[in-house]
Amino acid sequence: MQVRAKLAVVGAIVAPALAGCATSSSDAKDDPVVHGASAPTTATAAGAHGSKLRLTSSDYGRILADGRDRALYLFTADHGKASNCAADCATAWPPYVVKSKPTAVSGAKPGLVGTTHRSDGRLQATYAGHPVYYYEGDKRPGQVLCQAVNEFGGYWYVVRANGKAVH
Repeated sequence: MQVRAKLAVVGAIVAPALAGCATSSSDAKDDPVVHGASAPTTATAAGAHGSKLRLTSSDYGRILADGRDRALYLFTADHGKASNCAADCATAWPPYVVKSKPTAVSGAKPGLVGTTHRSDGRLQATYAGHPVYYYEGDKRPGQVLCQAVNEFGGYWYVVRANGKAVH
């Protein structure tokens, strides 16, 4: 396969994931590995004082967010604490990667906060046993652009204080 053909294949895989909330018929665990794709740096930045989980205001009421009030989502294709979102899925839905267990502040419940190890060895924050993710298109505090969308083999929902999905 020539280099141009390889680039076209990678572009065809990554472009829909980055385009927004378009429905994907792919299954997250079967997504091909896309070399060179990486999550936005804001998805892995825990801040100078450690990672935090908090509640923030949104159009869906008070929802789970990181320490900078960026909305966090759960993925229904995840089973238990194991993440089923990698490769192009993790580009569109970057995991909330942390260095250690986050601190619950501002309405988040400490007993629901945890972590899980991703298949790449990084540590991902969990809430009520669900790995949590950003949506790459959400840029402002409390912004929720991809609620209840079916992508990569499951639905994506913002999270209530009790750890349940907002339907």
